[in-house]
Amino acid sequence: MRWLMRLVLGIGFAVVLGAPFLARPPKIVAYPTDRELVVVSPHWEGIKEEFEVGFRDYYQGQAGETVDVEWLDQGGAADIVRFLTSEYKRTPESSGVDILYGGGTDPYIKLADEGYLHPYKVPETILSQIPRDYGGIPLYADDYSWYGAALSGFGIIYDKPVLEALGLETPATWADLADPSFLSWVGTGDPSKSGSTHMMYEIILQGYGWDEGFAIVSAMGGNARYFSKGSNQVPKDVSAGEVACGLCIDFYAGVEISEVGEDRIGYVMPEGLTVINPDSIAILKGAPNRDVAEAFMRFVLSEEGQRLWILPKGVENGPRRYGLSRLPVVPAVYDKYADIAAVKFNPFKWKTTLAYDADKGSIRWGVLNDLLSAALIQPHADLVRAWSAVSKLPKDHELRREFGSSPLSEEEVLELASTKWSDAEFRAQERSRWGAMFRKKYERLTVQAEMAFRQGVVR
Repeated sequence: MRWLMRLVLGIGFAVVLGAPFLARPPKIVAYPTDRELVVVSPHWEGIKEEFEVGFRDYYQGQAGETVDVEWLDQGGAADIVRFLTSEYKRTPESSGVDILYGGGTDPYIKLADEGYLHPYKVPETILSQIPRDYGGIPLYADDYSWYGAALSGFGIIYDKPVLEALGLETPATWADLADPSFLSWVGTGDPSKSGSTHMMYEIILQGYGWDEGFAIVSAMGGNARYFSKGSNQVPKDVSAGEVACGLCIDFYAGVEISEVGEDRIGYVMPEGLTVINPDSIAILKGAPNRDVAEAFMRFVLSEEGQRLWILPKGVENGPRRYGLSRLPVVPAVYDKYADIAAVKFNPFKWKTTLAYDADKGSIRWGVLNDLLSAALIQPHADLVRAWSAVSKLPKDHELRREFGSSPLSEEEVLELASTKWSDAEFRAQERSRWGAMFRKKYERLTVQAEMAFRQGVVR
């Protein structure tokens, strides 16, 4: 009957939600300009359009010239890193792109280490307004090679009517998404494609510790209906009733709540088990339009740019067609626009007990993506079958423990990241070996767990 419930819920919610998405206006049309700027970004269309329009006005006022912004779509953060790395290997002096905008922080640290970012210190009038760090996480690089442009919170979005119809408890922690009762009702992006999704998996691994964290993401993967390429698909599917809950960055949840209503959609940031992290911007090495890129950086970090995140659409000096509902990195903006802001949450008045290690996350970024891909994404059908079988056994059963175990310790992952993972041939061999190993593991556990269940070992 589960399929029937999905069909009924999906049709009903699609009727309710379809109109707003269809009604969204098309992208603005470009016009002849004096200057240009090339930006690669995983941001959604609303952010691109609002910052393009705002920057045009800003640049006209500052330089007396018109500017056209060309947005390159190369997929998520991981795809963008691969694209830029490939371009710099082909033409080391320049990738032909001016700005990288969005995608978290880890990709920026990686690209900075490889020498692909161009340090630029914004004027002191702007820099002095940005705190040096947030909860121990840097908000800009020591050498000014990247800056946080906005702050991102990470949590769980959920559909209240769907949870009620299924008789499921409202999730409050990451571990709740690993409960067998959520089998096939969890949505998640692909951490190897989406920077924000990768960040949430990294948070789980750091928040619970490597061993427990890997067990949680394994079971969560077994509960997942899919691994979407972009993290923005999850909140849409939650709103449509396709899944009951899923991993979600705060501003995507805010968009859905504003469109559908708080009576339908909820959002929680697991207490003590999440962080608020900068979503960054950088000028790329050999930027062909460097002076325009520097002006864009100044705009994004100035009050003119920062207020676009927090103001409702249609108000003076706010976004024109899309409400962005994001968190500025400049604390003064929250106070100045508190009475009219669309976002009432002030992250600078919020505390978390999770001590997130940004350096660790950056160092093992590539290895972790490959490990999660081999463990969860490539063998997803086998993973689901194995989880369906082992989840019927007691939590302390050896087969269930084996299901969530990692083939590598945290120390081994960090060692690989620091040594051999830059060797393309070695990396390809290990990825292939991991993929085969996980498939065999899941096939074996499915058979063994079903046999144990038939012999009377039950939850």
